[in-house]
Amino acid sequence: MKKILVALSGGVDSACACLLLRQQGYEVGGATMLLRDGGERETEDAREAARQMGLEFFLLDLRREFRERVIEPFARVYQSGGTPNPCVVCNRTMKFGLFLEKALELGYDGMATGHYARILRENGRYIPCSARDRAKDQTYMLCSLSQDQLAHTLFPLGEAADKESVRREALAAGLSLARKHDSQDICFVPDGDYMAYLTTCGLKPQTGHFITADGSVLAPHRGMEAYTIGQRRGLGIALGERTYILGKRGADVILGPEEQLYSRRVFVGGVNYFPYEAPPQPIRVEAKLRYTTTFAPALLTPTAEGCELLFDAPQRAVTPGQTAAFYDGERLVGGGTITGSEKE
Repeated sequence: MKKILVALSGGVDSACACLLLRQQGYEVGGATMLLRDGGERETEDAREAARQMGLEFFLLDLRREFRERVIEPFARVYQSGGTPNPCVVCNRTMKFGLFLEKALELGYDGMATGHYARILRENGRYIPCSARDRAKDQTYMLCSLSQDQLAHTLFPLGEAADKESVRREALAAGLSLARKHDSQDICFVPDGDYMAYLTTCGLKPQTGHFITADGSVLAPHRGMEAYTIGQRRGLGIALGERTYILGKRGADVILGPEEQLYSRRVFVGGVNYFPYEAPPQPIRVEAKLRYTTTFAPALLTPTAEGCELLFDAPQRAVTPGQTAAFYDGERLVGGGTITGSEKE
């Protein structure tokens, strides 16, 4: 690949990816996706960064596709009682899906992003690997990518020593966004109030009751979509002791003590593997059940539906709809969507 289109987000990481690729001899262009109404500021930051670097720039208006492929599935998972991970879905369908298609149509050989990740080629397959800066590693969010997507993708920041070295690169190039803060929120819910966002999209909260594990009714709630497993604050009910969301039963929300939040056996569907189509036998892995959680050792056993993870130690607040990712050292073995668990 010699001609690369970089997915410019309007942040320092993707801009620095352009700088590094150009230093390595690639012909580089930049493009950004307009994904929602109100996202124009990010597109202007990206356009200005491209101008400062002298890059050909494209604005891809993909608002309709983003709604169909990311926002609508996001709402459906909440309505089914789960807690979705829209960033994983967006990476598969939009950033490394439609964006890559557009890059190839425009005559580029492939694409690049500002993700902190590396790609290993092994036995004819592409395997994501952790970034050199493990504190910034983003491979968890890439666990649903296909072999073809990885074959056409570069991650220039995977070898970066740390985030500060990336900022220094941007400062040296005179980029105005070199000091811009990282975004921490879901891009289409910048204030973090996803329930307000969902209701503006037409979702009608499914009202029901708080109940105990044995089915005893405690009080009505404002809509089961507003709660996620492990949540303690904002319940609007006082029971005289610390109480947590344990799960959902239809439109009812189950409450109980923290010790009932733990599971060792976790079920995962829609599994995507990288070193092979599927492991021929059970394998030992280090697994993550959320982006922010630490790795935990487990035995992965393939099943007809996906796989089963049996953890050495119980895991707290296992949440259907979230992503489970499995590692062998630095290598990302695969990942899928949590469908359920067995409580201790």
